[in-house]
Amino acid sequence: MFNPTSALPTEFDLPDSDNKPVDNELQILIPTLLRAILSLAWQDRNDWFIGINLGLYHTPHQPAIGPDAFLSLGVPKFRANGQLRLSYVVWTENHVMPQWVLEIVSKQAGGEYDEKFHIYEEIGVLYYVIYNPDHWKRDRHDSFEVYRLVDGQYQRQQGNPVWMPEIGLGIGVALGVHEGGAPRNWLYWYDEQAQQLPIPENMIAQERQRAEQERQRAEQAERQFQDLLARLQERGIDPDNL
Repeated sequence: MFNPTSALPTEFDLPDSDNKPVDNELQILIPTLLRAILSLAWQDRNDWFIGINLGLYHTPHQPAIGPDAFLSLGVPKFRANGQLRLSYVVWTENHVMPQWVLEIVSKQAGGEYDEKFHIYEEIGVLYYVIYNPDHWKRDRHDSFEVYRLVDGQYQRQQGNPVWMPEIGLGIGVALGVHEGGAPRNWLYWYDEQAQQLPIPENMIAQERQRAEQERQRAEQAERQFQDLLARLQERGIDPDNL
């Protein structure tokens, strides 16, 4: 029997670059942070994939769209053959559409509130997050907006963070410091109790601090021992004969 899907192009046939670099450092830093957090939280799972600045081919014979980040559940994080994805092609990913998409608005508006909004709505992306930290007044929107697909149309979700039960994650904005930069607002994943998921960078810093405290305690104990030993020797006491 003829399988129509087998006649469709794969990621190896489709363009994997539009030769247009992202125009905002935050568009790389925030998705990378979110991926690092999820890699720690879901380190025992292999049924999810986060794409960052990766082409999303959603419909045959239609051009790809390039979200700043997207999350798909129900696809392998790592392929069995070891090959990395050149792009995300829905019909070669068991027709799994990403359930979550992130767009970060930059100085040059990119259709986040109109063209892309309607595309994600039409192709069935369950959650659409728009983060607009610097130009929300210009665009007459809030800096953080989450939309959920309800009966084929996006409905704004209220709160910070916003819990997404179908994904098992919350998404929200909070003040933080990463990679030695100045404090600013970042996007973070949350659990159902609205608690931030652990951040690898912070855990490494905490472990380094703990190790340094242990080193200092050991040095202090050694100094105290040497001081005691010196006092005993001053009194003519041989500690080896005690």
